[in-house]
Amino acid sequence: MPRDPLVGVTTSISVGQTPERAYVNSAYLEAVQRAGGVPVLLPPQLSKSSVDRLVRGLDAVLLTGGGDVDPASFGEAPHPTLYDVAPSRDALETHVTLYAIEKQTPLLAICRGVQVLNVALGGSLHQDVPTDPGTEIQHSQKEGRDQATHKVTVAAGSRLSRVLGGEDIEVNSFHHQVIKSLGRGLVAVAWAPDQLIEGVELDDDSRWVLGVQWHPEHLVGGSESARRLFSALVTAART
Repeated sequence: MPRDPLVGVTTSISVGQTPERAYVNSAYLEAVQRAGGVPVLLPPQLSKSSVDRLVRGLDAVLLTGGGDVDPASFGEAPHPTLYDVAPSRDALETHVTLYAIEKQTPLLAICRGVQVLNVALGGSLHQDVPTDPGTEIQHSQKEGRDQATHKVTVAAGSRLSRVLGGEDIEVNSFHHQVIKSLGRGLVAVAWAPDQLIEGVELDDDSRWVLGVQWHPEHLVGGSESARRLFSALVTAART
């Protein structure tokens, strides 16, 4: 009988607090398990040898949301509004991302995760969405996490549109940074009404790599497209 696939789930790390902690929102774990996967936590405190030992046994990787990516990683000075920058987390997630792409391990990147994916492949980020590039859309909404607050248009014929089951969806939004220049091999396949990039995929059919800027883990209770995203990750992990 086939075993349920192991999905590596990256975690946040406390910044400027004692004792230091690794943590993750339970919604990610619930969404992975609901789709039939088994979450395996990948905290930033792991040594490289520990990470390498774990990722060799993974069937898929999920990059989660959290604090800002260090702009030093894409050659920029920090914006004064940056928060929860954790170089150890950036380093672990970059390593795991590049390993997954090299080994053709399915990878789903969510919110901060899509930013890490982009930077790992040589792309850059806008550091403060309200002012850089500036927009009237609330990309850090005040409504609850299970509430969709703006539309996203997905490119017809893209892997993401096939996975989501449509080209027009409603999403939630909780991000401070956003993709500016695309990393190597990434293609923008979804946009908010203000044309900020909301979804990417790797231009390589042999590698299952998707990134979304919203938080589908909080929408699985009422959104078929959100459920389909996690189901597709687990299905890709099985095959």
